Amino acid sequence: KTIQKECYKHSFFIALFFFSPHHMEIQTIFREKTMPKTILITGATDGIGLATSKKLVSLGHHLLLHGRNLEKLEHVREELSDLTNTLSIETYVADLSHMEDIEQLAKAISDKHTTLDVLINNAGVYKSPTSTTQEGLDIRFAVNTIAPYLLTKRLLPLLNASGRIINLSSAAQSPVDLKALSGHTQLSDREAYAQSKLAITMWSRHMADSIKGNGPAIIAVNPGSLLGSKMVKEAFGIKGGDINIGAEILIRAALSEEFASASGHYFDNDSGKFAAPYPDALDPKRCEEVVMTIKDILEKMLRRN
Repeated sequence: KTIQKECYKHSFFIALFFFSPHHMEIQTIFREKTMPKTILITGATDGIGLATSKKLVSLGHHLLLHGRNLEKLEHVREELSDLTNTLSIETYVADLSHMEDIEQLAKAISDKHTTLDVLINNAGVYKSPTSTTQEGLDIRFAVNTIAPYLLTKRLLPLLNASGRIINLSSAAQSPVDLKALSGHTQLSDREAYAQSKLAITMWSRHMADSIKGNGPAIIAVNPGSLLGSKMVKEAFGIKGGDINIGAEILIRAALSEEFASASGHYFDNDSGKFAAPYPDALDPKRCEEVVMTIKDILEKMLRRN
């Protein structure tokens, strides 16, 4: 308990010591057990998102790949086409720091698909040349918290009770400053990231409770601390751990039966099990405050547009 408490307090520094030793043979486990699914992955051109996409497409699933850069997205499509029929891959371009782009992304997907089996909200940012979006939000809260909330709300009608929504959390979790979430207080890169990751964990639990029994399972997942993603390299200047550790847990969360009844829970891949998130995520009142703040932000943007 003491280690867990200190991990929350000094999230990134303690996280250096946590690396999951668990490697699964995903193809062996899921190839025969899972019917092909339609899966949307945000941030699919780099890091965990790309590694997850490669594994899922090799399992025969139909992938909807999101990226911010058209050229990189097309390169990934070509790379994955070597593993599957090109008809199994769709690409969608959107800048998740712009709420209008998210609306357009959701509409493009809804216009083409009547059902979606899995949504993996993987896209995230730690450092950026510009820390504030054109809407005046901290880019970490915009991309890591508010964007996946809006995208999830727009796509919920496509996901039935057997569907999954997997939200990327982190061992780095810090109490959410509602003024910072609204764009009125500036934070350091580390603090903004940690708060944004607790915020997505909190709204995941809140939304899961609100649709319990009438919608998909919503699970927040820490894929593993300091894995070798572009984000980790830019933030800490280190190579990081095996990126496939993160990809494998996302595939387990998306496809395995162990996660089917885990809606509202938090999975910590550093410990390899479901665990308690930072205490605020277990407080319904605090979760409600975060969700109401997100809703207020989005309503103001809608009126402005």
